[in-house]
Amino acid sequence: MSRTPADVARAAAHWLALLESGTAGERDHAGLQQWRDSHPQHEQAWQKAQLLRQRFADLPSSLAMASLDRPQPGRRAVLKRALGVAALVPAAWLLSRQLPLDVWRADLHTATGERKRVPLVDGSTLQLNTASAVDVDLAARRLTLVEGEMALTVPGTAALNVHNRYGQVIASQAEVCVRQLADACLVSVLKGRVQVLDGHGRAAWVQGGQQIRLQPVGLGAPMPFDVQQLGWRDGVLTAQNQALGDFLRELDRYRPGVLRWDPSLETLRVTGSFRLDDTDSILSLLATTHGLQVQFRTRYWVTLQPRKTLG
Repeated sequence: MSRTPADVARAAAHWLALLESGTAGERDHAGLQQWRDSHPQHEQAWQKAQLLRQRFADLPSSLAMASLDRPQPGRRAVLKRALGVAALVPAAWLLSRQLPLDVWRADLHTATGERKRVPLVDGSTLQLNTASAVDVDLAARRLTLVEGEMALTVPGTAALNVHNRYGQVIASQAEVCVRQLADACLVSVLKGRVQVLDGHGRAAWVQGGQQIRLQPVGLGAPMPFDVQQLGWRDGVLTAQNQALGDFLRELDRYRPGVLRWDPSLETLRVTGSFRLDDTDSILSLLATTHGLQVQFRTRYWVTLQPRKTLG
């Protein structure tokens, strides 16, 4: 599955934070090396992370020195907190430098795991999914999806134009979702019909119950889709006999931090509806129903493995 530069930056930041925390073991170092070797962008991001670690090299020692003046019983806890802060500073700096500037400048945005519903003054309703950003210019009847995923309900006949990296969507008296992927944009129509234009000026009409992919090479063919795929609008993630690996990759979008799983779990099947408000509970439920073990290294570093049996 392709990932955006922001995804790669987040992963590099999390690897950096883990190594700086002092809790990384041999498996973590091996996992980092595997991640670095899996794509040239990963190695580039990691080299930037290393440069940042050198830039902030003096910070841990200064924080540790300050903690030595505290009474003995609290010194260990203070030092631990100080080193934790020191580890997070370069990671956060890396993330902020790698995320596109237009994401930070967007009119509306959501953090990882956050969803937002925004009524617009023209009577339309805009919903933002996790880690999304949208610019709004109602005077020009234009929205721009900068990052992530949005749902738009336009009850009136005055069309709203949704721009994205690979084209635009023109919607009136319709309900549509637009998701920006790393190498495409997925347009899903729930009600009514919308016009979709690619970057080459070609156009297609997409009916309710259909979705279409906008790509650099142009438009794909409209295809039917399962509306349950868009359950995030109601705070629900739904799977119907879905591969566990695919389900976890989707769940990962809603969890800050790093979610990893043993490759042997990829082909297990998942069916059910899960509330996105508590992703820890989703992991616990998966562990119960599929015989898994959930290891929380920290709140933001979680690994799923097959449950060990006593033999």
